[in-house]
Amino acid sequence: MIYIGSDHGGFDLKEKIKGWLKTWGYSVEDVGNAMYDKEDDYPQFAFLVGQKVSLDEKKGIRFPYHWKDRSKGILCCRSAAGMVVAANKVSGARAALAFDVRSARHCREHNDVNILALSGDWLEEHEAKKILKTWLDTEFSGEERHVRRLKQIEEYG
Repeated sequence: MIYIGSDHGGFDLKEKIKGWLKTWGYSVEDVGNAMYDKEDDYPQFAFLVGQKVSLDEKKGIRFPYHWKDRSKGILCCRSAAGMVVAANKVSGARAALAFDVRSARHCREHNDVNILALSGDWLEEHEAKKILKTWLDTEFSGEERHVRRLKQIEEYG
């Protein structure tokens, strides 16, 4: 399952992403906002996506399951930065923003990022689509040093 959320700044991009995901065969749950609302606030949507993704992680739906079989989250706002800050307050959520294919691949391979944040203001549609596809197709490397570091983060909070 892919959980997706956005505030007004990422609403248009979120709607496009939902279409791409469905075309690519993914199940999608939109946690909001369900309509464009220029007065909405991004934290509520980041928290919802973070909670849903981390709940599956806590149920043990992580290792040894392959990335394609795990829950994921996608967040969209103007810059994507606020969404990352908010989502990472949820234990078990590992959110990062990506502005290019290289950063999307890196955050999956090295950090096992389970929530991707994308900028509604600073990405062209074709860029966002390539970044998303790369992120979805990239497995965590499983290298000992990366596993060790993720365990340290998990133990902290």
